[in-house]
Amino acid sequence: METLEYFLPQVWFAILALFLFLYVMLDGFDLGVGILSLTSSDEERRGLLMTSLSNIWDANETWLVLMGGGLFGAFPLAYGTILSALYIPILTMVFGFIFRGVAFEFRELSNRKFFWNIAFGAGSFTAALGQGFALGSVLKGIKVDETGHFIGSTWDWFSWQSVLVALTLIQGYVLIGSTYLVWKTEGALQETHYKTAKLAAWTTLIGAVLITITTPIFYVSARSRLFDRPLVYIFAIIPLVGVWLIWQLLQSLNRKEERAPFIWTILLFLLTFIGLALVVFPYIIPTRITIYEAAADPSSLVIMIIFIGFLIPVMLFYNLYQYVVFRGKVTGGSYGE
Repeated sequence: METLEYFLPQVWFAILALFLFLYVMLDGFDLGVGILSLTSSDEERRGLLMTSLSNIWDANETWLVLMGGGLFGAFPLAYGTILSALYIPILTMVFGFIFRGVAFEFRELSNRKFFWNIAFGAGSFTAALGQGFALGSVLKGIKVDETGHFIGSTWDWFSWQSVLVALTLIQGYVLIGSTYLVWKTEGALQETHYKTAKLAAWTTLIGAVLITITTPIFYVSARSRLFDRPLVYIFAIIPLVGVWLIWQLLQSLNRKEERAPFIWTILLFLLTFIGLALVVFPYIIPTRITIYEAAADPSSLVIMIIFIGFLIPVMLFYNLYQYVVFRGKVTGGSYGE
C-alpha cells in the first residue's frame, strides 16, 4: 500500500501534465488565431481565420475539462485550494470562453459581423490573460495553512510576476497561432503570418528570458531547486535547447517553410513544460503541498486510471482524425492568390 501511495500520485501528476500540455498545444493556436483576428484588416481575411478553426476548435478545449475533472478526483485538496486562490483569473478565463464560443456561432448567422468579430477576438485574449495570471500565481506560490487550505487575499494572484507570465503566455499563443496559419493559409495572408510569427517568436523569447532570470532571484525555493544537483545540469541545458529551437524556428520562417515552424513551436512548448514540471515536482501547490499530501485515496486513483486509460486513446484518435480529415489549406478570394 505504501508503494501505491507513493507511485499513484506520480502517475496522476504525469497524466494531468499531459492533459495540460495537449490543451495548451491544441487550444493555444485557437486562442492565438482569435487574438490575431483582432488585427485583421478586412472581413474576408477575418473570415478565413475563422474558417481555419471551424471544424476543430470545439474538441480542443476538452483537454482542459479533463484536466479539471482529473485534478478534482486525484488531488481534491489542491482543486479546492487552487479554485479559492484563483477565483478571479479562472472566472476571467471562463467568461472569455463564453464570449468566444457565442461569438463564433452567432457570427455565422449575423449580417453585421463587427460586434461578433470583436467579441471573438476579445474573448480569446481574455481567456489567455486569465490563464496567464493563473499560471503566474501558481508558480509564485499560493498562501496556505498547515492543512493546505487557502489563507491569502482575493488579489494575491495579481503581481508583476504574474503580469509577466500572462503577457509571455499570450505571445506564445500568438506564436503558435501564427505558425498554424502559416500552415493553413497561402498567398498574402500566409505572408502576413510569416511576419507575425517572427515578431511573436522574439517577444516570446524576451518574456521567457525575463522569467528565467527573475525566477531564481525572487523565489528562494526555486533558486535552491534550480541549483541543486543533478537538476542544475538539466536546467543549464534547457535554456540552450530553447535558444536552439528558437533559432531553428526563425530559420524555417526565413526559408518560407510551411509545416516546420508549427512543429518547432510545439517543441518549444514541450521544452517549457518539461522545465516547469521539473521546477514544480513534487508539489501540486508550490511550494507547500506535495502530490502525496493532496492525493485522494489509492483505490479512487486506481479506478480513475482505469477509466482514463480507455478515454485517452479515444480522445487522441478523435483529435488526430479531425486534423487528418481537415488537413487542407483554407483559401478564398484575393488572399489565396
